[in-house]
Amino acid sequence: MLDLFPATAAIEGDELTLGGMTASALAAEFGTPLVVLDEQTLVARARAYRAAAPDALIAYGTKAFPNVAVLRLLADEGLGADVSTLGELEFALAAGVPAERIVVHGNNKSDAELARAAEVGAGLVVLDAPDEVERAATAGIRRVLLRVTPGIEVDTHASIRTGHAGSKFGFTPETAIAALAHARELGLEAAGLHVHLGSQLVDASAGWASIAWLAGFASVCERETGWSPAVVDLGGGLAIRHVEDDPDPSIEDFVAQILDRVQRGFDAHDLAPPQLVLEPGRSVVGPAGVTLYRVGVVKQAADGTRWAAIDGGMSDNPRPQLYDARYTALLANRASDGPTATYSVAGKHCESGDVLIRRVALADPRRGDLLAVPATGAYTLAMASNYNGVPRPAAVLVRDGQARLIRRRESVDDLLAVEVGRDEGRSG
Repeated sequence: MLDLFPATAAIEGDELTLGGMTASALAAEFGTPLVVLDEQTLVARARAYRAAAPDALIAYGTKAFPNVAVLRLLADEGLGADVSTLGELEFALAAGVPAERIVVHGNNKSDAELARAAEVGAGLVVLDAPDEVERAATAGIRRVLLRVTPGIEVDTHASIRTGHAGSKFGFTPETAIAALAHARELGLEAAGLHVHLGSQLVDASAGWASIAWLAGFASVCERETGWSPAVVDLGGGLAIRHVEDDPDPSIEDFVAQILDRVQRGFDAHDLAPPQLVLEPGRSVVGPAGVTLYRVGVVKQAADGTRWAAIDGGMSDNPRPQLYDARYTALLANRASDGPTATYSVAGKHCESGDVLIRRVALADPRRGDLLAVPATGAYTLAMASNYNGVPRPAAVLVRDGQARLIRRRESVDDLLAVEVGRDEGRSG
């Protein structure tokens, strides 16, 4: 199981260590639940993308884990940022990501978001709907991509499939050509096209049909308007392993297949190959993350199910409820103990569906044990809520035996701070 954990993970004595620190020491200093990100793994995966596509803009998919320290670390490795809201844009700017490396998305951009993107000189703004063309020009945007929906289904969860015919994202091919003409009339620099199929794709073959389609569509644009894309943004989407029987896709192989298919597709239509933009999120930060929980109640139900309850759950990781996502775990403070029985791991929330892991073999968990869940760097804390009034966890970066707090733990006072008139009705 240790190969699901970050690169620096090890078992020393009875303890799981991450970045040279024991899980017990991390929990003692920062509390639980705690998201631990391994800096060495983050950097290695960023460098793998840069090495695989040295001429491409690698724009980190900020939504996977929006955090200033992480964005700054990735920017130092030459990555940009793919942002889809004003908040994500401000995260990238606070981290010092160069504006020319920022790609602004969003299927329903506000005037404020467009104005801010123009103000800071964001490198690319991805137009997603007909009315955005004029609104972008009015806001002062200059360099744009058009997101086109090819109508291609891919094998992933329906909630993260984005290139199908009924998608809320992008232009249809017919409206894209009209929008392209309109953008050029308004003086926008139409740099290229964007297409994205979805997330958690196990290999690049799912995108081959899309790349071939995109090259064909570019040929149609060139024939009908005299324009062809100088830039093509293919989004992100590479999967990661969450459990041992998941495939283990390679960044290098995934990107090499994409580059080959783009070259072939554009060659087939006698078009110059475009500059590429890739937007990896999950495949950069996901494997770097481990969440530490404290075990509380351990009991057995009437049907024989053994339950181990933790001090977090769907408020810090809603993916099992949203996407039927699977995870595994080990007891971090007794990591050398062999499993003795199969348990279900329950969260603390008032929902029968608040189950983090349906079945996992553990070494008889006891109250106070630490449970470590790997592959939780992406779309966990990023999608967290305050359901049941539960404050969101802290996050730390670890490296060489040192831990750095990069997101403090929320408190109940933080939750109450946004309540208006909260002191009304208090006696005394």
